[in-house]
Amino acid sequence: MALLKVKFNQKKRVKLAQGLWLMNWFSVFAGILVFSMGLFLKIELRKRSEVMDNSESHFVPNSLILMGILSCAFNGFAGKICYDSLDPTKFAKWKPLLKPYLALCFFFNILLFFVALICFLMRGSLESTLAQGLKNGMKFYRDTDTPGRCFMKKTIDMLQIEFKCCGNSGFKDWFEIQWISNRYLDFSSKEVKDRIKSNVDGRYLVDGVPFSCCNPSSPRPCIQYQVTNNSAHYSYDYQTEELNLWRRGCREALLQYYSSMMSSMGAFVLLVWLFEVTLF
Repeated sequence: MALLKVKFNQKKRVKLAQGLWLMNWFSVFAGILVFSMGLFLKIELRKRSEVMDNSESHFVPNSLILMGILSCAFNGFAGKICYDSLDPTKFAKWKPLLKPYLALCFFFNILLFFVALICFLMRGSLESTLAQGLKNGMKFYRDTDTPGRCFMKKTIDMLQIEFKCCGNSGFKDWFEIQWISNRYLDFSSKEVKDRIKSNVDGRYLVDGVPFSCCNPSSPRPCIQYQVTNNSAHYSYDYQTEELNLWRRGCREALLQYYSSMMSSMGAFVLLVWLFEVTLF
């Protein structure tokens, strides 16, 4: 719809109305895609909500879902107006609503552009959310008998296997927490007693990692215990040898996964915004 008054003959008026009607329904389809992307991203974030510290990360999918619904509503309404404009008697009832509708479209396009930018700018917030969430999740890894936390071991293991990662920022993060449950420790053993006594907090710390950190593509059997003890393994030097553990931390892996997804969605929303501005 035009902002300035332009005179058209009947033939041009029909062609214009048909063209705008078609473009508006293309926009409705784009709105459905934006809604679907937001829903998909929300589901992906909820899958790993246990390793995320807060709900701020859901701002992006919620915004995409809202923009998708508004896009379908505004463009569907515009399509109806364009269709009725072919009949002067039907179009007369829409004339008083054109200016308020155009004002709403203006604000909608501003919001759509803002959502596109947010998709590109959420990386910093997402990184801090993942860092703290993974840190907390790793602390609860051993609590397989604690109600509300018994699922955390499976969650972390599946995460490390799926994303080929280990720890928060790297495999050495596991050295700083007790990830082995007390129920599997022999407290009569001198080694166990010495390790617990040597730690201020009374934790059983080892230079080992869960099995899910192992790289199955490595030709050597996985060395997941005494990782930093060269003498414990034959022909081994942990500082120079290519370890058969995943090198990348899960924070980096998840951040790359979600950031690339949000960037792609932001680029698509930006294209939708350009199309909406052209249509507007």
